[in-house]
Amino acid sequence: MVIKDLITIKKGKKPQSLSPSKDKDFMPYVDIKAFEKGIIENFTNDEKCLPCNDGDLLIVCDGSRSGLVGKAVKGYVGSTLARIDYDSSIDRDYLYYFIQGKYQLLNTQKKGTGTPHLNAEILKNSTIYLPSIEEQKGIVTKIEELFSQLDSGVETLKKTKQQLAVYRQAVLKEAYDIDRPLYKLEDLCEFITKGTTPKKQELLVNGDIPFIKVYNLTFDSSLDFSIDPTFVSKETHTGFLGRSIVFPGDVLMNIVGPPMGKVSIVPDLYSEWNINQAIARFRCKEKLLNKYLAYYLGFSSTVQKMKSKSKATAGQFNLTLEICRNIEIPLPDLEEQKRIINFIEEKLSVCDSIEKTVDEALQQAEALRQSILKKAFEGELI
Repeated sequence: MVIKDLITIKKGKKPQSLSPSKDKDFMPYVDIKAFEKGIIENFTNDEKCLPCNDGDLLIVCDGSRSGLVGKAVKGYVGSTLARIDYDSSIDRDYLYYFIQGKYQLLNTQKKGTGTPHLNAEILKNSTIYLPSIEEQKGIVTKIEELFSQLDSGVETLKKTKQQLAVYRQAVLKEAYDIDRPLYKLEDLCEFITKGTTPKKQELLVNGDIPFIKVYNLTFDSSLDFSIDPTFVSKETHTGFLGRSIVFPGDVLMNIVGPPMGKVSIVPDLYSEWNINQAIARFRCKEKLLNKYLAYYLGFSSTVQKMKSKSKATAGQFNLTLEICRNIEIPLPDLEEQKRIINFIEEKLSVCDSIEKTVDEALQQAEALRQSILKKAFEGELI
């Protein structure tokens, strides 16, 4: 059966006024934050808005999470969400899991050139296996049994990742928590600066110069340019972005978060790169090795010191270049720096190997989740 014969999608509406407190007759405004994280920050009594009840199905219509389905709390549907009403011949949870299984398709085939929007026609034109209500409920029960087992394994994997992060910081503490004279980075690096962000139309899918954003930085000093790679032209690179040119070997750190402490060394995949305004660049002079600096900037103690001096607004931290330039680092001679780097990398190599295995297992778990849903709605689960 085609799903459009069973459902109606009604988009939410932005109210004329919102209140941070639940006054008389005010109901929760279920925006994207309330939908995803269960955090209600706004209330309204605008009866022109679309109401929803506890357990109603909602779907994200606008933004990067378009296509994500979830269940509502009683209130009014946010303007970036839509309420899904459905025929009595289909069980709510059966429909919920069906749409959940379509998320990857819906999220990767969005419409719009600016803010991405849900292409509702893809969902409406999907076909669904529709047995009796009793069999639908049986399939839902089976899905939830399998998901429960899967979630237990995923929880164990996530705890392992947390333990690995703790171990990584313990290694860095052993390496850097030493009694040595401290030196400011402004004395050990060339002029410390940050990037610039060009106009949107100057960011290219393909181009001459790779443009690094915060999501390309990592917590292990490597740079992951495989994530949504962006480029700029040579003209933009040497012109408007001339002050934010970086070279292989430069150390980069995000100065806007959370999370804080993302640090990467620029690789030699390209001879020149560029960075956006949320990244600071450190170019080491002869007395400081870039790996020694990179590991130090990712040390939790260093991160906490920077955060304590930063400006925080609505949970977001912003490090100034002055904070970056005044970071103090213990500085042994170059041979000792090399020894410390070798110590860190020897200890963390096993950690990195385990983390890679855990990440692969998490990806397999998500693939298994999708496989369960696929079989369920092809009538193969029971």
